[in-house]
Amino acid sequence: MGTFRQAVLVLRWFRERACVHCLARDAGISQATAYRYLHEGIDVLATQARDLHQALEHCKVEGMSHVVLDGMLIGTDRLAGTVLSVKGQLIDVWYSGKHARFGGNVQFLSSPDGSPLWVGDVEPGSTHDLAARIHALPALYAAAADGLPTLADAGYEGAGIGVHVPVKRPAGKSSEARHADTRTYNALLRGLRALGERAAAELKERWRMLKYVTLSPSRIGDIARAALVLNQQWA
Repeated sequence: MGTFRQAVLVLRWFRERACVHCLARDAGISQATAYRYLHEGIDVLATQARDLHQALEHCKVEGMSHVVLDGMLIGTDRLAGTVLSVKGQLIDVWYSGKHARFGGNVQFLSSPDGSPLWVGDVEPGSTHDLAARIHALPALYAAAADGLPTLADAGYEGAGIGVHVPVKRPAGKSSEARHADTRTYNALLRGLRALGERAAAELKERWRMLKYVTLSPSRIGDIARAALVLNQQWA
């Protein structure tokens, strides 16, 4: 196959969530060759994605007021492997209790208008969203000090200075128990953050393979970065 037909194979896989066996049959090649072409295409695309520092520098150059940090679960088959939960129970490491399914947790940044900017490495589905501490927070602290704050949901409570999250309702009290200023702050934060959080839906609906990955879960980060590059070229 030439590069054009290989590119078509990779694009069909991302857009149609087509099975590799079907792609190989349509291209007149073996399934093993189709997998090799697919992985080559993913690698070529993923290496073109901006790293976090480049993405934040792009935001500053474009004069953005803030960025939105969130996580998305990319579904996978059930996988072997267990880990102790915070409650001391043995759980499947790739199972997300929040989403009630198996998958990989990927952190991402989006611009104020919801355009995806950056995608991090994959963590097992059982990992809390504060896995962003590893992949994103150090760079986000520096960006916030330079005037580019980060907005996030309540799952990032305790993330640190420069990462703005909603103020939670006191236990056992109604939402009206909070001060009017606090309720207004939360409403404004939700309104600004909602636009940015559409980035996950945009990526998953346009590049349907992100809904359910059947390759090795260790490839999810590269697959998501490849989809990000395709999405930026599409735009």
